[in-house]
Amino acid sequence: MTATAEDRLKDLGYTSEFKRDMSPWANFSLGFTYLSPVVSTYTLFGVALALGGPPMIWSFVVAGVGQFLVALIFGELVAQYPVAGGVYPWARRLWGKRWAWMTGWVYMIALLVTIASVSYGAGPYLATLLGYTATVGNTVLCAIAIVVVSTLINYAGTKVLSWAAIFGFAAEIVGALVVGIWLLVDNRVHGLGVLFDSFGAEGSGSYLPAFFAAGIIGLYQYYGFEACGDTAEEVKDPGRVIPKAMRRTIYIGGAAATFACLSLLLAVPDFGKVISGEDADPVTNVLTNAFGPVGYKIVIGVVLISFLSCTMSLQAAASRLTYSYARDKMIFGHGALAKFNPKRHIPPYALALAGVIPVVIVLASMLSTNALDKIVSFATLGIYLGFQMVVFAALRARLKGWTPSGEFTLGRWGLIVNVLALAYGVAAMVNMVWPRTPDAPWYDNYVVILSGALVVGIGLVYMLIAKPFGHSDAAAGDAVPVSALQAK
Repeated sequence: MTATAEDRLKDLGYTSEFKRDMSPWANFSLGFTYLSPVVSTYTLFGVALALGGPPMIWSFVVAGVGQFLVALIFGELVAQYPVAGGVYPWARRLWGKRWAWMTGWVYMIALLVTIASVSYGAGPYLATLLGYTATVGNTVLCAIAIVVVSTLINYAGTKVLSWAAIFGFAAEIVGALVVGIWLLVDNRVHGLGVLFDSFGAEGSGSYLPAFFAAGIIGLYQYYGFEACGDTAEEVKDPGRVIPKAMRRTIYIGGAAATFACLSLLLAVPDFGKVISGEDADPVTNVLTNAFGPVGYKIVIGVVLISFLSCTMSLQAAASRLTYSYARDKMIFGHGALAKFNPKRHIPPYALALAGVIPVVIVLASMLSTNALDKIVSFATLGIYLGFQMVVFAALRARLKGWTPSGEFTLGRWGLIVNVLALAYGVAAMVNMVWPRTPDAPWYDNYVVILSGALVVGIGLVYMLIAKPFGHSDAAAGDAVPVSALQAK
């Protein structure tokens, strides 16, 4: 363990129980497999193509630039506050206990829902690989199996998690490249010009609303880099290693996702059928045509590794956040959730929570139509809201005199990057909650914003009644100079 990392933690009021077994390569792989270009692309390709036609691919560029700005802000924060749990301890230092509690609550729920969304998205592929029809029941059972296997891998400890993340990264990047190159070389039926042709996806109106609706694929793609910071107490020299890992996750993950999407787009034989709904599963059809029944199953096997790796990384992030939250006595059941297994160097009960709750969500999805779309939409909104609560707290602290002092800082560019990151995040959330199905029941049309409001509302009620933020004397709000607080 490096003295610098441990001294920094001691200065922040913590003595870590984690073992620093995670290499820089493993830390990057954790972020990459959480971001997972294959998972996001294969999960939402058909939906995005039907909503926006081939130009939906440009949402990867828009979201990539916006989230890169967020990653820069997070890099400053993890360098100064290399504490397990990421957004919660950062918000605690930047603003205070109450803001941190709500940030942690929103982000924790969003992570648990995201685990459910990824495992549910893997369900049809696993069912197909096993030779079953991807009915709702089979999809749910397969999704639960993915969560169980992921939990077991996480429970084996940091070293096993690191190796699994590296293996997942290698399998995903090689698989994405091999499949993409084969599709472009042997199965391409369109030129690049289709990337600027909507093929009538917008109907009789403007194309912009259709593009914004299809943009869910880009928004869903570009988070996961923050998982590098969630494991800050398991990495040597986190102030230098983790900001680099976050940026690499955006660069490499974004490039791989865009390439995967491009290769699929140029191999779709008839965009009109996808847009009309006649071809409801263009990914399966493209891959089956390109590789045949046997080859398709091999490809699906690689795709499933990506889904499993993503679920595993999400669980690691969720368990570290929950542990950090519980360590500061910020949540009910904190006595159990803050327990640590010294042999495996993991928080077992926090990890169990990250397995049980997603299973419950997957089971509850059987009560809803278009369950995957709704789970993905709410998960993405929750993650973005948690992010922007931190970005806003950073901007507030910066305006009050906070100057980042870790190994990575943006210097004089910090303020403008912070403002742009916040503007992007707010715009993205507005896009996510915008009602787009006027013919549907009102509760279905506003389901995403209603779900978000419900989570925030429950959190506020619990916070006001139980006052969990008052149970710990860990430092809070100390990023802002005392003189600024006194002046206020």
